Amino acid sequence: MAYYISKTINRPFDAVVTDVTLGACNPRFAHEALQVEDKLGVLLPCNVIVRETSDHKVEVASIDPVASMGRTGNPALSSTAEEVHRLLSKVISQIGS
Repeated sequence: MAYYISKTINRPFDAVVTDVTLGACNPRFAHEALQVEDKLGVLLPCNVIVRETSDHKVEVASIDPVASMGRTGNPALSSTAEEVHRLLSKVISQIGS
C-alpha cells in the first residue's frame, strides 16, 4: 500500500503551486478523528508537497490518510480516513485539469 496520494503534471511549477494553495486539513474531520485518538494530529494530512521531477514535470503529493491513520490500529478511524482519502484524492486529481 502506498503511503501517499500523488499526481504528476506537465505545467509550470509556479502555476501548480498557485493551484495547490489549498487547505488540506479539514477541521470537521480533524475534530472527529481527534475525539477518537487524541495524538492523531501528528498523522493528519495537513501538508501537500509540490516538487519538480527529474523530467521537468511537477508532482503534487499528500500523505494517504488511510495509511497514516491505519498506523494507530484503531478501527474506529477507518470510515473517517476513507472519506478524507476520497476527498483528498478528488482534489489532487483535479489539479491541472
